[in-house]
Amino acid sequence: MAISSIQLCHGVWSAGARMAFSSSSHEQAISTSVRVSFGFPGTIGWNSCRFKGSQSRTSAVVRERGEKIEEYPPIDESVDADEDIQLGVINMDCELVDPEGLVNQLQILKLVNVDGVMVDCWWGIVEAHTPQVYNWSGYKRLFQIVRGLKLKLQVVMSFHECGGNVGDDVHIPLPQWIREIGQSNPDIYFTDREGRHNSECLTWGIDKERVLKGRTAVEVYFDYMRNFRVEFDEFFEDGLISEIEVGLGPCGELRYPSYPAKHGWRYPGIGEFQCYDKYLLKNLSKAAEVRGHSFWARGPDNAGSYNDAPHETGFFRDGGDYDSYYGRFFLNWYSQVLVDHGDRVLALANLAFEGTCIASKLSGIHWWYKTASHAAELTAGFYNPSNRDGYAPIAAMLKKHEAALNFTCVELRTLDQQEDFPEALADPEGLVWQVLNAAWDVSIAVASENALPCYDREGYNKILENAKPFNDPDGRHLSAFTYLRLSPVLLERHNFIEFERFVKRMHGEAVPDLELYPDKNHTEFQGPDGQVAVD
Repeated sequence: MAISSIQLCHGVWSAGARMAFSSSSHEQAISTSVRVSFGFPGTIGWNSCRFKGSQSRTSAVVRERGEKIEEYPPIDESVDADEDIQLGVINMDCELVDPEGLVNQLQILKLVNVDGVMVDCWWGIVEAHTPQVYNWSGYKRLFQIVRGLKLKLQVVMSFHECGGNVGDDVHIPLPQWIREIGQSNPDIYFTDREGRHNSECLTWGIDKERVLKGRTAVEVYFDYMRNFRVEFDEFFEDGLISEIEVGLGPCGELRYPSYPAKHGWRYPGIGEFQCYDKYLLKNLSKAAEVRGHSFWARGPDNAGSYNDAPHETGFFRDGGDYDSYYGRFFLNWYSQVLVDHGDRVLALANLAFEGTCIASKLSGIHWWYKTASHAAELTAGFYNPSNRDGYAPIAAMLKKHEAALNFTCVELRTLDQQEDFPEALADPEGLVWQVLNAAWDVSIAVASENALPCYDREGYNKILENAKPFNDPDGRHLSAFTYLRLSPVLLERHNFIEFERFVKRMHGEAVPDLELYPDKNHTEFQGPDGQVAVD
């Protein structure tokens, strides 16, 4: 493992935030951590949660510098390449479901020099029935297993619903006591123009409203985080827990739930504004009064519906109302609510986890990026039209709290999007470059992950290109990359070997860019028992 690295996050080492700088931009001189999400099926869509339908997302961080891999895990070649396996880690009773299976998967990851694992701590499981009554039992056992294997641990404070969309086979709702409040007061959820409520997470309108059994939403989040910190003190003290990622919205991402499949959204629809609960409307009314135009206390009435294209609406079309005086006022307000929510929750996270790295995830909404309005980003809360940088204010807020940024879709190629979805006018490469530079400009650590499954060398090379920009004079690069996810497909022999090659390159090892299988009909494979298998 590299010793001469710069330690970030208040001097505490984080597997997701350690960066080894060099005067050379050659990838061998730069080591980037690699994480592997594993074990959970579900629908991976354009509105992807980490992987939607997952019962508990666990990922791994590969060592920055590791020994040469000589052995590979046993692979069941009878598994259908298109078949996923349900590998639940923590069930709704907060019990560890399959300890032996978990250990086996962790051992597989250790064979490629894994440093640690990442796991969601679901609010809907831990504080399920009664306010401030927490059940961490399954997580305690899980963490003990991780410690026994001498791995690091990164934990996600998951304050959102898991699943609930088409194709999802696992569903973890918000806590029962929250849903009971929502039955009589559905405005605790984000709401669209038609009055449809979305129970994926709580609206930011109640961040400071005492509507949750006498507590505000941010007080509820803080109490949960503080209880976790106290309950798992020994794991913090011995350095097992190296980073906390704080969920800030749907799918744990800092964004509005503007494109929910449960309300009929399909890619590449522009989505809809989600500010029609009574609390956000009250906030909007106050902002309009302060501006001196009380009649602006409304959402746009010509912004279309979930599956519209920008040019089909009066608000998002070229020269549309998004760039009018009212449009700029509304979008400024809408995006500022997002920034303010992140600011409040991360401030409390730093208070709860003082001395531990914290991170936040941002979604990569790349469709309609080549239009003037960037409509899909606007409805999600990113005020990023072609004449404005909408990610700089978010980066500045993260910098204020010394929080790392986790971003998505670094494996996507714009040319592929143009071929597959030409009508979407997408530009993932342009978006990735903009967001990464916004973060690097304020000197915060940046991690990333893939949005869709990736097994081919071309996709891996694209990730490497984004992780370590060629000839960057400042040596800027990703501090970590999360691969979604460990699955039977990834563990197929040729995929796993190709993945190992990718990991070595991310770690800065020199790997010849040669064909992996000169003879595709005769491939040697070193198994864990030292025997050579031949295809």
